Amino acid sequence: MPDTTPTPSAAPTPGPAAPGPWSPTHGDPYRPAPYRPERIAAEESLERAARLRRRMDERRTVRAFSSDPVPEQVLRDAIACAATAPSGAHQQPWTFVLVKDPEVRRRIREAAEHEEKVSYDGRLGEEWLAALRPLGTDAVKAHMTDAPALIVVFQQRYWLGEDGTKRKHYYVDESVGIAVGMLLTALHLSGLAALIHTPSPMRFLAEVLERPENEKAFAVIPVGHPAEDCEVPALVRKSLDQVLVEI
Repeated sequence: MPDTTPTPSAAPTPGPAAPGPWSPTHGDPYRPAPYRPERIAAEESLERAARLRRRMDERRTVRAFSSDPVPEQVLRDAIACAATAPSGAHQQPWTFVLVKDPEVRRRIREAAEHEEKVSYDGRLGEEWLAALRPLGTDAVKAHMTDAPALIVVFQQRYWLGEDGTKRKHYYVDESVGIAVGMLLTALHLSGLAALIHTPSPMRFLAEVLERPENEKAFAVIPVGHPAEDCEVPALVRKSLDQVLVEI
């Protein structure tokens, strides 16, 4: 009879050790690491780019949300994608607060609507109100409580150590803005809708969510599925030749 004893397989080649938890690198020496990503063929690159362009052109800002729940892991993965964004001196000056609790979302909506009413009643000024008019917005922010989750993004103006040590962060607005763009992309490609909401002022968000002194609210992002009767403004995006300059 033939020998059916399985041949032992070779031991797998160990990969690079998993990095430990992040810690501040301020003042550390430069430590290079090899970076050799796989280069894909031009044909596949073209196909991927065209597919992504079509998918992203479908993205719309949604203000009418279904209350249907969404998988929490999808939200966590989208936030993890956002946290891969480049940042000034790699200081990663962002915090993402995932808010699912209905009572907390109610408190955020109540405070936001208070500020928005003041804004729409005159604080914004006619020029800003005229710019908003084609979007059909007003001071009512039902999306805060209709959507099953909010992602509140905070920018860390400086690093704050447990012992009270402070170190300035650099290019914070730019860094957090890039991360939010990547978050919107990840949510859209995961089949979810979102809205960037920036009530002004936003100090109430740090109070409601009990954030530390070094964090300043950047945006509130309701996330979920569009309501069955959802409508969006009939807008037209600029064409590529209106936004691209080739030299």
